[in-house]
Amino acid sequence: MKAIDLHVHSNFSDGTLSPSQLVELAVRSNLEAFALTDHDTTEGIDEAIEASKGKDIEVVPGIEFSTEYNGKDIHILGYYINPRANGFDSKVTEFRNSRDLRNKKMCAKLNELGIEINYDEFVSMFPNSVITRAHYAKYMIQKGYIKNMDEAFETYIGDDCPGFIPREKITPTEAVSLILSCGGIPVLAHPILYKYSDSDLEKLVSELKKAGLKGIETLYSTYLDSDEKLIRKLANKYKLLITGGSDFHGSNKPNLSLGCGRGNLYIPSKLLVSLKKEYLKGFVTNHAARCALFFDLDGTLLNDEKEISPITRALLFKACEKGHKFIINTGRPLASALKIIERLSLQEITDYIAAFNGGVVYDYRKSEIVHRACLKVEDSETVKKIAKEFGCHFHTYSDYEILTEKETEEVKYYSNYVSLPARKVENVVDEEPNPYKFLIMNFSNPSVLPEVQKKVLEVLGDSVQCIFSCDIFLEVIPRESGKGNALKEILNISGIKEKYSYAFADEENDISLCEAAGKSVCLLNGNAKLKAVSDYITFRDNNEDGLADFLECFL
Repeated sequence: MKAIDLHVHSNFSDGTLSPSQLVELAVRSNLEAFALTDHDTTEGIDEAIEASKGKDIEVVPGIEFSTEYNGKDIHILGYYINPRANGFDSKVTEFRNSRDLRNKKMCAKLNELGIEINYDEFVSMFPNSVITRAHYAKYMIQKGYIKNMDEAFETYIGDDCPGFIPREKITPTEAVSLILSCGGIPVLAHPILYKYSDSDLEKLVSELKKAGLKGIETLYSTYLDSDEKLIRKLANKYKLLITGGSDFHGSNKPNLSLGCGRGNLYIPSKLLVSLKKEYLKGFVTNHAARCALFFDLDGTLLNDEKEISPITRALLFKACEKGHKFIINTGRPLASALKIIERLSLQEITDYIAAFNGGVVYDYRKSEIVHRACLKVEDSETVKKIAKEFGCHFHTYSDYEILTEKETEEVKYYSNYVSLPARKVENVVDEEPNPYKFLIMNFSNPSVLPEVQKKVLEVLGDSVQCIFSCDIFLEVIPRESGKGNALKEILNISGIKEKYSYAFADEENDISLCEAAGKSVCLLNGNAKLKAVSDYITFRDNNEDGLADFLECFL
């Protein structure tokens, strides 16, 4: 069984390796997963996840909050957090600002003690890092004021030293609440290090458990066997998850290695399974209920090869065997979605298709359109005019074709993308005055698309929506359209309550879908704006069966 490490720091706080370098080291160390838990920041998570793509390693998004409890520095770890959840980032920023204020005061204090530090120069030496006392120590070593890290903390910046300035901190219970607010799992870090008596430690654990604490760091680099035994006893008594980590910092803690600490640390991957189960707890609250499962296609249900993997496919069919409804909710044209259903042999399980970003709702069992939303002819004319003004390609649709006025590279690409023919016409509005949507593209100057979006919304914002379905597709749809409205229409037709609707998606045009569903899941590869409004984020991306863990919840 491979090992994991659930307590790791990068150079975005006080580690010395970048998130990308940590990924490479974790792979070389034969780890199955590691948690990036930088102090009071989540800035390195995206880099780590990006670096892990295509590698046999999982990055657990995390954080480590420094808090204050009865005069002691208490650390709270957060796992599987959504750093983009509404309000989380601003609160973390506020917390980091208090650290910055404290660092400026420490800088002034050290200057008084003869350690000359220019604060701006000092900060520039550690770009993209959350400045901690370890950075002051490294600065003093580089400048020749001291010989090693121990001297820095023993003489200048330790808790009881003349250069130390405490900062205003949040409490452990506030950190627990903040982690829970973004869907994360709060865990008490290295409790033995606080040097509490057994009774005082249990008092802290009891208080945090009442606040929502889910786990306790039971395996740690410096623990003795007696320490681990004590923490396991607390974990069992308070029904807390067991976690473990090396607290790896790179060369800032040279005696600790990633994954194995001082050489005798082993954290089994089964602990990660328990964390994931805790994260998913409550995702499906009523297994007897018939649920409506809404899936975006590209980047969600389909991998980058436009296929469904055998694992995802098998779980999807099992969920439908349990009576759950399988519904496609896509920006693609209806004809394109129908081709995908046939190509992937999904006819048996498909109940509804919402296509054109909600412009059409199609009852697959009855083979009929049950709802339409079309652009007004005057709005179509205006969209066409704006697209031309910015030199962009634009097209609309008939029931089975793409309608374009020019044979461009963009329409050739899109025709291949959706497997539909493109027909050149003199005027797309004359050919289809009330289309389900317009699509605008610009391969030669894609940066102009946000300007087009702004202009469309300024002129037609009361009657249309203008949204990105990916970086290169800008879509204009009727105001009453949208994936969220299509979801509501299908729930109304099928008689399924909103609380039993589940949305699975990855892009900006899926925001209304996720906001309308009872529960929403954004793929790990998903858009940042969608992650901000989603209830859950998958552990893996669309190429690595990211949906699998969530589909299992319906079985």
